[in-house]
Amino acid sequence: MSQTAAGAPKPALGPFHADQLRDGDRYELSQGHPLYCAPAGPEHAAGNLTGAAVLGSDPDVEWAGVDAGFSPEPGMLRAPDVAIAAPGAERGWIREVPPLALEYAARGQDEPDLQAKIAELIGHGTRLVWVARLTGPRRVEVYESGHPMRVALPGEDLSAPGILRNPVPVDALFDRTAGHRATLRNLLQRFGYADLEAVRAEGRAEGITTGQEEGRAEGRVEGLAAAVLNLLAARGIAVDEETGARVRACRDSVQLDRWLLAAASVAQADRIFGD
Repeated sequence: MSQTAAGAPKPALGPFHADQLRDGDRYELSQGHPLYCAPAGPEHAAGNLTGAAVLGSDPDVEWAGVDAGFSPEPGMLRAPDVAIAAPGAERGWIREVPPLALEYAARGQDEPDLQAKIAELIGHGTRLVWVARLTGPRRVEVYESGHPMRVALPGEDLSAPGILRNPVPVDALFDRTAGHRATLRNLLQRFGYADLEAVRAEGRAEGITTGQEEGRAEGRVEGLAAAVLNLLAARGIAVDEETGARVRACRDSVQLDRWLLAAASVAQADRIFGD
């Protein structure tokens, strides 16, 4: 058995290579040793979905993946819960580690393996690993190359300069509503709007009839209706005449707000207006 620089025993390399694993196999590799990846429980699975939506929708992100396999060397295959990386053309495992990885640590987490995974990713070039802890107080551990680990708490923002354009509220990685809010902001920016208020302002401007004063309440609902249809048009989602007339005729601002939120994230019109 070999020794580390500090004199501690270093495990011998295992016999397995990443190219021996297939897409869908529930194993990672660390120094050639297989590590079983158990299915995620409800809280962990929901976290993966929320975190992937928030990070993957950032306007500067070109590619994001859930459980994507990264193999910078034959004996290593790691699959972060969520990874942000450059789009690659290669088939099979991705050869470069992601600049940003997000892990959710739930009950039963193998802590030594998690720390080994973080060290291996950072050792091969990952700039940031965020670990969202699902046990105990909500918190995100930030592991950054060349810096000591720090903890970010609810109410704080996480930043990844050069990777993400927007800060990520800690709450957005845990809470579904906060995650939707951050995702909506990101999607609106992808379609040229600074934020939700910019969409509403454009809608209000289009909802005012030339030469007439509109009441505030009436102008708001007409503006919201126009905003819904404008956002769908910007996303290339077709709306038939009947549905368009239904939206423009709606005077329920709560319903219009629901449609506006769905218009930013749902890809089929029938799913948006199927209520």
